[in-house]
Amino acid sequence: MDATDEPVVLITGCTQGGIGHYLAQAFAAEKCAVVATSRSIESMEELKKDERLFVQELDVLSEESIGIVLRNVLEKFGRIDVLVNNAGVHCVAPLAEIPLSDLEQTFNTNVYGPLRLIQAVVPHMASRRKGKIVNVGSTIALVPGPWAGAYSASKAALHSLSDTLRLELRTFGIDVITVVPGAIRSNLGNTSLVRYEKMPEWKLFKPFEESIRARTYFSQGDEATPGEEFAKKTVVAVLKKRPSAWFSYGTYSTAAAFMYHLPLFIRDFIVRRKMKC
Repeated sequence: MDATDEPVVLITGCTQGGIGHYLAQAFAAEKCAVVATSRSIESMEELKKDERLFVQELDVLSEESIGIVLRNVLEKFGRIDVLVNNAGVHCVAPLAEIPLSDLEQTFNTNVYGPLRLIQAVVPHMASRRKGKIVNVGSTIALVPGPWAGAYSASKAALHSLSDTLRLELRTFGIDVITVVPGAIRSNLGNTSLVRYEKMPEWKLFKPFEESIRARTYFSQGDEATPGEEFAKKTVVAVLKKRPSAWFSYGTYSTAAAFMYHLPLFIRDFIVRRKMKC
């Protein structure tokens, strides 16, 4: 896979079974030159077998790692047309007892990680006066509920950054697109549960242990939208000549948009019943 006239797409967080994994395959199916990245090469074994993909190890927490990958991509393809900030971590814990180190890790990955990539890529895109930045948020940012406050706050921050970036980068010909998944079937529940198992034993919230633990895989029920379906819809939206600034798809996405506009006492009543708190 060498220099090409097709769009060059760099995606973070392409771990096997995650949304990034499906996005990489969907962009490749649309004949894009795809750079699939993850913190660990071993987590992308299936993607490594796909000759359409250029697989790279990238840690969004490391500016050095980001710089190395960008140099490799520019050397191979000469440009980056689309940056998809998908890498992220889930975090389930009551905010009054969450270890601050876990809160910091969540923001470092979900907020500062995308911004590191953006600051690294924007000078290149601005020089060409062309490019697209896609930030993958979440419907949970629209309807924050109990037990996942760190995660919902990080995604709300990413949404807000996207709104500002959209206005600031417009003058350089760069589109900023906020992609907002609903409940999408992926490996999120498994990774979230693994992280949750390392949390301390709750004190004040010990009576809610069952519902807190259940929050780790809340989005992974039978009604969740398949990851492949979500990825195909997203890729079509992103590759449009004039893409929308906001694209939301998946189970609960419409409901979340509706609930966002409800009076708070009604929204709180619905969420408390759903989350058993």
